[in-house]
Amino acid sequence: MGNAREFSDYTKRLKDDPGQYSRLKNVISPYLLRRLKTDKTIISDLPDKIEMKTYPELSKKQVVLYKELIDNMRESLEELDGIQRKGMILSSLIKFKQICNHPGQYLGNKDYNEKDSGKFKRLKEICETIFEKREKVLIFTQFKEITSPLHDFLKTIFHREGLILHGSVPTSRRKNIVERFQSQEYIPFFILSVKAGGIGLNLTEANHVIHFDRWWNPAVENQATDRAFRIGQKKKVLVHKFITKGTVEEKIDFMLEEKATLSQNVIQSSKENWITEMDNEKILDLFKLNL
Repeated sequence: MGNAREFSDYTKRLKDDPGQYSRLKNVISPYLLRRLKTDKTIISDLPDKIEMKTYPELSKKQVVLYKELIDNMRESLEELDGIQRKGMILSSLIKFKQICNHPGQYLGNKDYNEKDSGKFKRLKEICETIFEKREKVLIFTQFKEITSPLHDFLKTIFHREGLILHGSVPTSRRKNIVERFQSQEYIPFFILSVKAGGIGLNLTEANHVIHFDRWWNPAVENQATDRAFRIGQKKKVLVHKFITKGTVEEKIDFMLEEKATLSQNVIQSSKENWITEMDNEKILDLFKLNL
């Protein structure tokens, strides 16, 4: 790879000629061992996985709250710097995600009316089809506080109880919860927080996975999806990723897709902290609402 200066010059040229990523990949490939489940030479009987993005629109209530938060953020960016600025950006990112999920989550008022959230409307459409086929679904979220409202909403669609798993569920109960879902009893939905249920669980009874809100780290999302897409799965797995149209969710997804396409797995997936390194103009453009 040459010395630090030579490698730095090489990476600067990649922006103009992304095809040169293949050169870097060829250099490091002898040192990488990747065994992908999608490789039929490794696992021949694993069904297909189909991933799709779905784009709910903001309700009128969500639009008002989103615009108010942008105005507040603009004022704060002018006043803060350093670690305070980074903290404000990351906390705002969480708030924008909450608004995109449901105004009730952002406001904390326990009012989770379906008409106030584009995601709730889309979730209902998908789950009605799953119920008709008598299949099972995993719903992932990064927010513990919305797991119960989601359960109450889904219960009206499936006409029966589902299951919830998050960090506050005692370890002693987790095994029983998973065994119930994996049994022949028809428990149609399982709501999990990404941190508590994203790794280590075998949930092959479900052949639908919904990422209700995005973790924005592809590796973490893939691990969560693989609770259903793993050895023992007999059905085709359908994965739905919710991205609220015109919001920061759509813009960050586009940026991550662009990075993934260029790097072809050469660059490791980053956490959300890279957002805080943008200047104020780019930050405001990122969060700007495009209706």
